[in-house]
Amino acid sequence: MKSYYRGAGKLVDKVALITGGDSGIGRAVAILFAREGANVVITHLPAEKSDARETVAAVNTGSITGLEGSKHLLDYSATKGAIHAFTKALAQNLVERGIRVNCVAPGPVWTPLNPSDKKPEDVAEFGADTPMKRPAQPEEIAPAFVYFASESDSSYVTGEVLTLLGGETTAG
Repeated sequence: MKSYYRGAGKLVDKVALITGGDSGIGRAVAILFAREGANVVITHLPAEKSDARETVAAVNTGSITGLEGSKHLLDYSATKGAIHAFTKALAQNLVERGIRVNCVAPGPVWTPLNPSDKKPEDVAEFGADTPMKRPAQPEEIAPAFVYFASESDSSYVTGEVLTLLGGETTAG
């Protein structure tokens, strides 16, 4: 799928730590965050190093660094500047400390994990039960993460769940 997303500098001087940034939604978010000017640090499993290299190569603005899982990951990220966004986090509402916590909850999304744990006939029908009759592509989900990370777009938004369900009105 061709990406039509153009960055607008919404994340300049921000640093994002993205777990699983080697593929799928994590890769799409890393690329858009970098297009928005963020310094991006992605993590990946050692076996996913070649995928992580593809993510790094896909970025033509901003900066992105790929790291294998490491106990020093947060320390490394902190050397790049304060961490402003996580794509995957378990958190409480920390607004009193200046931390906004939001959630992107997508419905069916086509990622490399889909064919790895399903029967071929199930993969062929994946997402067909949505009103759009297909799963989302990671690139279609990633702008929601930019929205939540951007202070210019969502500085007053916290404690929200953005459900991207392909036309459904409720999850489930």
